[in-house]
Amino acid sequence: MRTSSQQRINSMTSAGYWGSDTLHSLLALWASKAPSSLAVIDQPNKAELTDIPARRLSYGDLDALSAQYAAELLALGIKPGDRLLVQLPNISELIALYYATSRIGAIISPVPVQYGALELTKFAGVLNPAALITLPRLRNQALAELARQALPGLAIWEIGSDIGAADTISDAGRERLQAHEASQADANDIVTVCWTSGTTGTPKGVPRSHNMWIAIARYTIAAGAYRQGEVLLAPFPMINMAAIGGFLFPAALLGATLVLHHPIDPPLYLQQLQDEQVTFTIAPPALLNRLAQQSALWADGDYSSLRAIGSGSVPLSPSMIATFENDYGKKIINFYGSNEGISLFSTPEIAPSPEYRAALFPRLGVEGMPWENDAHASIHTRVIDTATGATITEPGIAGELCISSPAIFDGYLDHDGDGVFTQDGFFRTGDLVEICGEPACYYRIVGRCKDIINRGGMKISPAELDTVLEGHPQLLEAAVCAYPDDMLGEKVCACIVPSDDAPEPSLEDLCRWMLDKGIAKFKLPERLEVFDALPRNPVGKVVRSQLQALVEGR
Repeated sequence: MRTSSQQRINSMTSAGYWGSDTLHSLLALWASKAPSSLAVIDQPNKAELTDIPARRLSYGDLDALSAQYAAELLALGIKPGDRLLVQLPNISELIALYYATSRIGAIISPVPVQYGALELTKFAGVLNPAALITLPRLRNQALAELARQALPGLAIWEIGSDIGAADTISDAGRERLQAHEASQADANDIVTVCWTSGTTGTPKGVPRSHNMWIAIARYTIAAGAYRQGEVLLAPFPMINMAAIGGFLFPAALLGATLVLHHPIDPPLYLQQLQDEQVTFTIAPPALLNRLAQQSALWADGDYSSLRAIGSGSVPLSPSMIATFENDYGKKIINFYGSNEGISLFSTPEIAPSPEYRAALFPRLGVEGMPWENDAHASIHTRVIDTATGATITEPGIAGELCISSPAIFDGYLDHDGDGVFTQDGFFRTGDLVEICGEPACYYRIVGRCKDIINRGGMKISPAELDTVLEGHPQLLEAAVCAYPDDMLGEKVCACIVPSDDAPEPSLEDLCRWMLDKGIAKFKLPERLEVFDALPRNPVGKVVRSQLQALVEGR
């Protein structure tokens, strides 16, 4: 399966952005150069979660395990181009599967462990997989049994029995694999299909080649200043851009050690940072905010090996960045990415002030910008009017961000491409941004094109209101969504999770807070709903469509 046009392949290859490396060829390189170097470390409570012992795999071990898995998949009938749904947490077996599927030319399609029968059915309906690979158990979830009930006509293979039951590869398996490897995979072959819901709630498959992933990995390496031999702690699920582009492929390029963690457990996460002498990690904004506010939590640990921390998905807190950098001596990198290949980042070099780095990203590839780096040379961005498609160059006017780069995908799985790209090939991200900054060298994300609340013709960005409400001292969580109104079409509903140790604020309290923060009156919420928790996706973003459905059901 290959979606890249030959013209694009030729262009990217001649420019030096794409090459011949594959995920498994990078593993083979490090298995040859540094076979005893640590490649993957499981989290210490893996056995409690999965009944599978934790492992510490060298590059030689990982190469051998991936070869065993590849041979077993071939014996089960998997062929180049076959698609495999995989529902696993961050465990070393998942890492080995990525390399194994790459090795035989199959396509791995990872899905969150939180998803149930409805989601699995949707994914399988779009992907048409050859099989699903999962675990018998994750905590109290019977993953394999759930998958069998949801997909009765599909082969469900379990780690530890159907795959990985033996200690080593068999002689027959080695011969089968060697015969298969006579024809090597191409770096432009699709290696993964990840998933994005977009604005419709219907899952869309995002096919990505080795070269696309390697391009995004190089941007991440540059932004995070990764070095050879880095120790990387990955707490986000290895199913999308943040973990695959931020950790799996960078580790393969640099021969780094990948420390696994999942599901997020803050005390264990902090302990792993210390025990494994981690040099770089990412963390959800909420955890970083807590560590900045409760300095004793940070002071109790030894984080001397840690160089920097990445975060993103929502605007960061300037005060959190200032605390980490000025008090703790740790750099904060703000990442903005997507499965489709968006790759923007705000670093101390690009945006020295915490206020800029919390919410602004460089206008990469735009003429006249001060940036001098590989990303600026290869990533091109513009802002367009959502109605006319005209390019916006003036600050303060919201428009859709469009981007072109070696990391951008070629289109959604089995999709006609309508509305996905501009006529000259820029990906239409669906994100609304404004040109801003002094000078106007940055973008500020103000919302989603399809998330916009239309209150009587006045367009309101939910993300803007979320950011203000999240700073309220009496709230643990906050987000807004639209609700229908006969006169105005839509109005704004504030959805909150109050703090345990503070009185619950009223709608009037919230409106006063927002007015004090400079929010215009027409944007104020006119309804308040209180929840125990807000619906979020596996990387922590509020799922606004689900939130709106909950509000409408009340």
